[in-house]
Amino acid sequence: MKIKDFGVEIWMNLYENNCKYNLAETCVESMTVKELLTLAGNQDEVMNNILNMQMSYGDIEGSDKLVTGVRSLYKTVKPEQVTITHGAIGANALTMFSLIEPGDRVVSVLPTYQQHYSIPEAYGADVQILKLKPENKFLPDLEELASLVNDNTKLICINNPNNPTGALMDEAFLKEIVEIAKSVDAYVICDEVYRGLDHEGSGFTTSIVDLYDKGISSGSISKTFSLAGLRIGWLAGPEDFIEKVNRRRDYTTISCGRIDDYLASIALENKDKIIERNHKIVRDNIKILDEWVQKEPKISYVKPKAGTTAFLKYDFDMPSEEFCIKLLESKGVMLVPGSALHTEGFLRIGYAFSPSALKEGLDKFSEFLEELSC
Repeated sequence: MKIKDFGVEIWMNLYENNCKYNLAETCVESMTVKELLTLAGNQDEVMNNILNMQMSYGDIEGSDKLVTGVRSLYKTVKPEQVTITHGAIGANALTMFSLIEPGDRVVSVLPTYQQHYSIPEAYGADVQILKLKPENKFLPDLEELASLVNDNTKLICINNPNNPTGALMDEAFLKEIVEIAKSVDAYVICDEVYRGLDHEGSGFTTSIVDLYDKGISSGSISKTFSLAGLRIGWLAGPEDFIEKVNRRRDYTTISCGRIDDYLASIALENKDKIIERNHKIVRDNIKILDEWVQKEPKISYVKPKAGTTAFLKYDFDMPSEEFCIKLLESKGVMLVPGSALHTEGFLRIGYAFSPSALKEGLDKFSEFLEELSC
């Protein structure tokens, strides 16, 4: 099997530990274990339980406590509709492994997380790309989507909120995608790792799994819940699909770590406190980024409505990778080039961390833009 290199992950691995200002970070300011347990208010009990925890494989498909926590994020999901995975990256990969066969048509938006189109392509699928455009606020063109599906379509891949643009599909929009999927009896996987981080209201847009009997939601504890180091994700979807995934996972994952499972379940038990913390970070910091964008004549964007990232358009005749390398070398500021997301002419920036670090990084970015303009 031949598969393309994973552009974003290669870029992050190369540079994220060698920069002074990491404006490429996508998780909301990561918590320490101590911060999590202080927030939960049961540090002594949890540490005692961990010290006495036998290091067996544990619950193969996730502990009852963690599955219950995941179900609390949805409206209609039963225990049999959830399985725990090694991050959302494991959830997405297992979805493709379980569904896609050579010749199946798969429709994926772009830009998005590369798994959604490169893995099906590697499996021999007929992958059709639906490009998201700034003039459409980076939302899928529904007429174009309808033209790309046919009777051989197995899967439609979407991402809500979108990485890297921060675009957000509301319930009414998702229902229109469901109707297109129904017309050809296709599954819809919605990568929802940033769900809960809408910039207004409760933060939680309706999930695809609550709208469609062939809807699949992938999620994780990483972005919205600031605990990427736990490497816990999940799939919520139709029972027969979850059963198939659980048979496939025997070849890839077996189980996730027992301590990871336990700490993730504590996080979801305290999700309201974590969400309150993270809404403040994201909603305050998007104001900082927006003010900066408005002052920079060479930078423009479609303001994100959710998530932790924005897609900046830059007005320089320079490939995005060259731009990012020069910025990193001269100012120590790290961004992700649009080319790593197969969308040239853009830069992905993250903004969900310390406001002071964001401001310092943006100040250095401004210096670079001024020097580049001379």
